[in-house]
Amino acid sequence: MLKRKHLTFKIFLFLIFIDLLETFAQFCFKKSVFPANGFEIQTFRDILHFIIKVVPSPYLWFGLFSVILIFTIWSTILSKIDLSVAVPVCSFSYITVPLVSLVFLHEKISALRWSGISIILLGVVLVSVSSKQKERIQ
Repeated sequence: MLKRKHLTFKIFLFLIFIDLLETFAQFCFKKSVFPANGFEIQTFRDILHFIIKVVPSPYLWFGLFSVILIFTIWSTILSKIDLSVAVPVCSFSYITVPLVSLVFLHEKISALRWSGISIILLGVVLVSVSSKQKERIQ
């Protein structure tokens, strides 16, 4: 018989932390490529030039470290709860990445995109609620 895996408040906080860390990683990766702005990659030599420009960026290394940390925490979380619950709950980065892009990178985000982000947020809430209801039934 399979052991029931519950979404506890502690696990929920770790999932939120993963989302924030994912947002940080994406921000770092974006900042790391600023020195290569407008760079076109058409040949293998272009790829090498791109790498040479990006590798020295501390943002790249912060992003990579964040990904390693995300992997470690994510693997631990998946041993505690169902994947079908973890993935939707861990979708807040669909909201935090555009917010960070807007505030820190001064990117424009259309009303249509904000509508889509709102729908994703609603889905995250519904999945979280359905997980709690499933726990009460069992």
